[in-house]
Amino acid sequence: MIRATGLSKSYGPIEALRDVSFDIARGQIVGLLGPNGAGKTTTIKILTGYLQPDAGSVQVDGLDVLTHTREVQAKIGYLPESAPLYPELSVQAYLRMIADLRQVPEQEQPLRLSAAIRATGLDQHLTRPIGELSKGYRQRVGLAQAILHRPKLLILDEPTLGLDPTQIVEIRSLIRRLAEHSTVLFSTHILSEVEALCDRVVILINGQIRADAHLSELAATPHAILVLERAPEGVEVALSRLAGASGVEAMANPDGYPTYRVLGQDVQGGDLCPAIYDLARESAWPLRELRRDVRTLETVFNKLATAA
Repeated sequence: MIRATGLSKSYGPIEALRDVSFDIARGQIVGLLGPNGAGKTTTIKILTGYLQPDAGSVQVDGLDVLTHTREVQAKIGYLPESAPLYPELSVQAYLRMIADLRQVPEQEQPLRLSAAIRATGLDQHLTRPIGELSKGYRQRVGLAQAILHRPKLLILDEPTLGLDPTQIVEIRSLIRRLAEHSTVLFSTHILSEVEALCDRVVILINGQIRADAHLSELAATPHAILVLERAPEGVEVALSRLAGASGVEAMANPDGYPTYRVLGQDVQGGDLCPAIYDLARESAWPLRELRRDVRTLETVFNKLATAA
């Protein structure tokens, strides 16, 4: 659905993007994650045809954004960080105006409006001026205008910024429902947002892509965690001699049980847990817990940000 190749963009002496490339397949929910100033909004503006890159190219649904800008924008539903709302208009009047601007055929407008209103839960607020709505409901209006024309691609820039916890949960649930019919790309600097919604994450730091992977791939490590009832003699030496192990670390355990991290050589080397289990059974170790070690997205992100 999206193919970005070698995108670069500078604002005077400030280099916002440097050689950014990524692909997004149809039907995915992808989070564009990064700290403030990382280049997320610049990337989104280039993808939607509102900004030209200094170098590189973008294709959306097989069309080049620079040469087929109008056709590409017709395929996109876009919610910018500050939604383009008119506070004096009622919800219904605003959405009718958007339907006209999107050139939705008049005979199709009632069905399209009804579907967008139901999807965003605005049924009880159609006659209210937008300026009287809460910020959460204004975001819903912004999402309704983005999906009114049934886009193939939905691009959302910080969709939950400034919302309270209840509103955030509601908007996340709405995005999941919308993803049943559209590819979704949304930018955020909130780690929990990505973990709650995404199949995949693209991490952008200082204008460069530092990671691009499914969440399960980012979380995977080659290590294993072993917890025993008591520490048998020579346990660390025996664990370190396992095929594929590169070392053993004793870990603190809040319950006081002996705990070890068995270090694997690399993720491709496979799961150490079966070999550890066989060793524990043969050695009659009193096993309490054995699991593959995983990293949180916060750990991955902090490591990448620190290395930047």
